[in-house]
Formats: sequence, structure tokens, C-alpha cells
Amino acid sequence: MPITILAAFSQSIRSALQKHLTENLSTLGATQARFFYAVPFAIIYICFLCYGLGYEIPEPNLNFYMYAVVGGLSQIVATALLVKLFSYRNFFVGITYSKTETIQAALLGFFILADGLTSGAIIGISLGIVGVMVMSSTRNNTSFAGLLGSLKTKSALIGVCAGLFFGASAVSFRGASLSLEGGFVIQASFTLTVVLIFQTIVVSLYLFKREPGQMTSVIREWRLSWLVGLTGTIASACWVTAMTIENACHVRALGQVELVFAFAVSAVIFKEKTSRMEFFGISIILSGILVLVFYK
Repeated sequence: MPITILAAFSQSIRSALQKHLTENLSTLGATQARFFYAVPFAIIYICFLCYGLGYEIPEPNLNFYMYAVVGGLSQIVATALLVKLFSYRNFFVGITYSKTETIQAALLGFFILADGLTSGAIIGISLGIVGVMVMSSTRNNTSFAGLLGSLKTKSALIGVCAGLFFGASAVSFRGASLSLEGGFVIQASFTLTVVLIFQTIVVSLYLFKREPGQMTSVIREWRLSWLVGLTGTIASACWVTAMTIENACHVRALGQVELVFAFAVSAVIFKEKTSRMEFFGISIILSGILVLVFYK
């Protein structure tokens, strides 16, 4: 629980920092900053574990590389699909449906890793998704029924696909970590480091081919980007560690507390008002989290 909450909190900070980066970088350039500047911190972290705390580097195997590649590519595709949603007027609908990643992660985890689900977990996950939909319907100025009816729209379908790939990445990262030995801390940190290096290479090749000059811009924006890398590393390390310990869908469901952090920031820092329906949506999400925690 505390690891997942720290992951959600760190991700909220990283997202806010990345938003500022988009003023000077393209969308993929800002995404690359997340990977490129996270690699050094991930390496420092794993060196500390090995040379400071006495852990040994795990011996990777074919299953590890398979899960790591699938997870890394899935996360890149999912992020690209979310970016695509911004070209639609009703992108909030798509983002809402991307939150179905918890259910899709549950199904993928069941079929791929044989992760079980209790009735309490199913109820908790369902409440979380309903809460997200309530909040989205409020922000999108539409009815809850209208949001359900929008499932056939292109943005909703893209959102569901994004959720599928996010769910696939979560399950794959868990599978990669579980294929290793040595303890969950070093398993998770090794998985994180390998995946980040892989993602950095893949996105770099794409930028060099499709967006020449963006890598130079990413390096030029180091003053803010290193903070994105640091907070991103903390968030990713916590996510992977939590998903090594616990069922991936449980972790992602609890991670919806990130929305509560986001609304707290908007109210306290940006002085934005929150409606009663938004408070209601937050309450449903928190209820789902409590059910998940106590009755999973």
C-alpha cells in the first residue's frame, strides 16, 4: 500500500513537470525526457542496492526478456494512444475508458500469470472505475448515461485500447520481475532498469528518424528534465516493486488514488473549485480502494 501510494504521488508530480516540458518539446520529446533522464537514476538505484546493501544482479532468462520487451513496447503504445486522444474534442471520454486498464489487467493477469481475483477485489475495482466515470462525466459536462452511450465513439475505443496496453504493460512488468530471483527489491529494480534502457533506445530511434532535432532539444531542456527523470524513476520503481509483490490489477486499482492527489493539487495550488459530483466521484474511488484493501 505505501509503495503504491508513493508511486501515485510521484507520478502526479512527474505529470505536472512533463506538462511544462511540452511547451518546448514535442509530445514524444517530452515522453523521451521521462525515459532518457530516468536511466541514470535507475542505474544509481541498482548500484546502491548491489554495492551498498549487498544484493546480487539477477540472472535474466528468456521469459524475462520476453516480458520486458512486451511490457516496454506496450507502455510506449499506450502512451501514444493517450496522446492521440488530445486531437479529439471529447478526449475526456477516451481517458475515462483508458481507466478500464484495471479490469483488463485483471483478465490478462488471470490468463497469463494465473493471478486470482476475489469478489472483494472485483467490487473494489468496479467501484474505482465507476468513480472515474462519474468524475469524467462531470468534467465533460455530460450525463453518466451519455458517457456510457459514448462507448461507440472513436475516442472511447482508443481509450479502451490504451487501457488494454497499459494493462498489458503492468502484467508484463510483473511477469518479468517474477521470472527473476533474488528478492522483490532487486527483481523490480533490475526489471525497471532494463525496460527503461530499452524504451530509451526505441524512442530515440523513432525521434532520429521522424523528428530530427528533438533529441537535441531534450538534452537542452535538462534543467527541468532531470526532475522529470527523478520523479519518474521513483514512480516507476514503486509501481514495478508493488506489482512484483502484489497482483498487478490490485496495484493499478489502488493507484487510482492519483486522481485524488490531482484534485487536491488543483484545489490547493491552482485554486480550482471542485463540484459536488466530483467530490462524489472521489468518494466512490476511495470506497473502492478501501474495499480492495480490506476485502481483497
